[in-house]
Amino acid sequence: MPEEFPVARRWAVGALLMMTFASGVVDAVSYLRLGHVFVANMTGNVVFLGLSVSEVYHLPVVAPLVALAAFVLGTFLGGRLNKRFGRRPRLWLSGAFGGQAAALTLTAALTGTGVLRAEGRATLLVIALLGGCWGLQNATVGLLAPRDLTTSVLTRTLTALTSQSVFGAGSGARPHRRAGSVLVVFAGAVTGGLLLRVTLAGAIGLAAVAVAGAAAVFALAPRAERAAAARD
Repeated sequence: MPEEFPVARRWAVGALLMMTFASGVVDAVSYLRLGHVFVANMTGNVVFLGLSVSEVYHLPVVAPLVALAAFVLGTFLGGRLNKRFGRRPRLWLSGAFGGQAAALTLTAALTGTGVLRAEGRATLLVIALLGGCWGLQNATVGLLAPRDLTTSVLTRTLTALTSQSVFGAGSGARPHRRAGSVLVVFAGAVTGGLLLRVTLAGAIGLAAVAVAGAAAVFALAPRAERAAAARD
């Protein structure tokens, strides 16, 4: 099925790559600072829960469960927003991602001012806020349906990059986009890890800026037909 974005394709891809960068940042934050848990990649949390059955590994149980529950609630919200506003895609996408950016900004402000500290039970609230944000993002991006730009899980992207390349079984369509997605997550993780040496709030705030930028693109970027007309 061909992709149908409400804005010109290059703008849409750029926005999704910004959100992919944000995913790398927050998973670095959550894994390194919030107790070895993921907020964007739920596969890791399920694996951690499985391994925690054997107490010899001393892996957390509550934190992955909180992340999973918050993520699911976020995906539910994403589905409801699509059902309510999906026929107006600019409003739907800019609203969903704008709401996510607002929640991230609030989380950054609360951690930066010391209202929320990444220690003890308060860590679970930070995990829940971030997990809910990425549940909303994943649901929204999934309903938008760009198969090779999921913005968080790279297994499918890496598979498509190699198996559908000209050396595999496919035509090699969109290799730069797929490779870019992998590199952007890597860059996000590097940036998040480095920022954590200085500030937790700053790392979350950077993710908020990236998501807010994506929301602005879907709200303000030229429509596909306008972009095509401008090239003509």
